[in-house]
Amino acid sequence: MDETARAELLGELRLAVPSEDLLFNVPMSRYTSLALGGPAEMLVEVSDDGQPAEILRIAKRFNVPVHVIGNGSNLLVKDGGLRGLALHFGDKFGDISEPATHDGAAYTITAQSGALLSALANAAADAGLTGLEFAAGIPGTVGGGVRMNAGAYGGELGNFVVNVTCVDREGEMASYTREEMQFGYRKSRLTGEIVLYVTVMLRKSSEDAVRVAMRELNARRRDKQPLTMPCCGSTFKRPQGRFAGELIESCGLKGYCIGGVSVSEKHANFLVNDQNGTAKEYLELMEHVQRTVKKETGIELEPEVQIIGEDE
Repeated sequence: MDETARAELLGELRLAVPSEDLLFNVPMSRYTSLALGGPAEMLVEVSDDGQPAEILRIAKRFNVPVHVIGNGSNLLVKDGGLRGLALHFGDKFGDISEPATHDGAAYTITAQSGALLSALANAAADAGLTGLEFAAGIPGTVGGGVRMNAGAYGGELGNFVVNVTCVDREGEMASYTREEMQFGYRKSRLTGEIVLYVTVMLRKSSEDAVRVAMRELNARRRDKQPLTMPCCGSTFKRPQGRFAGELIESCGLKGYCIGGVSVSEKHANFLVNDQNGTAKEYLELMEHVQRTVKKETGIELEPEVQIIGEDE
């Protein structure tokens, strides 16, 4: 992009976004739980539901690629960073509504996509609503959780969604019901669309019962997962009828390291950045694990972590 076009682009972005929310050359290590990744050329902290559509229309006019970032808990950004524009949905777009009665026994809550899943689960618990206990320890946002149908301990977010409001890459709004979302294991119908709002439906229980269940699940998580180390949760999806962690451990890969990243000694499906590694090293470790498991078991492991960005 020449200097004239870049000046025009920045002029339009500054009309659409408050100056304090438009950032430049931001290290993506600050925005990912893996603490890895090169800089984003430009980054917008989304704070208004009208911004994404306008920014997408601007980006299309100037042929600028757009990347969507939530809490970065399931994201690996390559060492070369992100070319173009990153939209960060975080605290500034993280409101959660008060529960609304649906039919006397069921209640709905609507959350902006930047709200943490744990915050939504706690809002439900405060109201004595059951269903999202499994999500209390998941570090992602509501938007990312819906796109990937986040789940744990037998629960999946898609089971409780009643409506998802999105904007597509053309800047057009769309709304989908649970059935239209086509939820599956770690997937939904969403590809390029950006989630803005999610409404879930939950059943009445008691706050004490919900809190007890949340504490039990979080204790199990702390006992089995390396939560104090930079990681992205489960690196690989669960193969049909098997568990990725068990397959990796059976191949003797616990503790195996490349540079500053390693296979966790606590849970083999958690690849951790425990020695200030790089994205290149992390990708090499992923590939080594996949090759070894394929050779030893015949099973191909599919990444659950989302990989974006440019090579260094």
